Amino acid sequence: MQENKLRIYQNATAIVTGGASGIGKAIAEELVRRGAEVVLADLQQPEVQGVAAKIVAGGGRATAVILDVADRTAMIKLVTETFVRTGRLDFMFNNAGVNVAGGVHQLSPDDWDYINNINIRGVVNGVQAAYPLMLRQGFGHIVNMGSIAGLIAAPGIVAYSMTKHAVVGLSRSLRAEAGLSGIRVSVLCPGIIRTPMSESGGRYGRSYAQVNPDMRKHIAKKVRAMPSDLFARRALDAVARNKAIIVEPASWRWRWRFNRLCPDFAITIAQKILKKKLVVLGIWSGGQEKPLWQRP
Repeated sequence: MQENKLRIYQNATAIVTGGASGIGKAIAEELVRRGAEVVLADLQQPEVQGVAAKIVAGGGRATAVILDVADRTAMIKLVTETFVRTGRLDFMFNNAGVNVAGGVHQLSPDDWDYINNINIRGVVNGVQAAYPLMLRQGFGHIVNMGSIAGLIAAPGIVAYSMTKHAVVGLSRSLRAEAGLSGIRVSVLCPGIIRTPMSESGGRYGRSYAQVNPDMRKHIAKKVRAMPSDLFARRALDAVARNKAIIVEPASWRWRWRFNRLCPDFAITIAQKILKKKLVVLGIWSGGQEKPLWQRP
């Protein structure tokens, strides 16, 4: 007989999209350390299979699935097959995401479709696949990947920020609705975390800013980017406490609070931070002329 109760985390079943690298990989590995079985879904075939194989070799339970989160049919199949095989679905981590960096005027319609399909449609597909099943089984926790850029103004990555604001809105509203049926919903809003996306843009990311990997790593070090394994530990602790919005590192929480208290001034600060970054990257001289990405 199925236990009609969420398991945290011993003997739980969890799906983690984007599990081949970065935060997804770190969350999956930490879930296994806490006794869960994980299903890692990702487009990066050799990488996700390698992560699963390493977990299994260490005595953990993990399965790798090659999946495009924008494919709704594939997502439903993943959730259904996981439930049939394990008899339950405790956690759905909709983690997969990409970034498109650059001035808005540089973005093409394809760039907008690309980031919307993964960052918004991918999360929606995960929710639509897992939520009805969780309602039927009577328990479950959906954890969506937002970003601090989904809580504050983020010039220079406007498309990314837009998608993460959408994820935060989806998560908060769904939490209010799902909570009436005993289903939990949380949204992770990391600051700068040491991942392939922050250090190199990620395999599937796009950027119109010519920033070499060494410069990305230098910036991540300067802002004291949190290691992904530490983020995973703190995030899962907060998920276990059923926190609604989880912001890590803690140093980013004051920026979120400041944004809520002084929204107009927060935008001015965001402009100053962007200008400083452009100076560092050699895109802005610091003078009165327009930045290069605004010139004809």
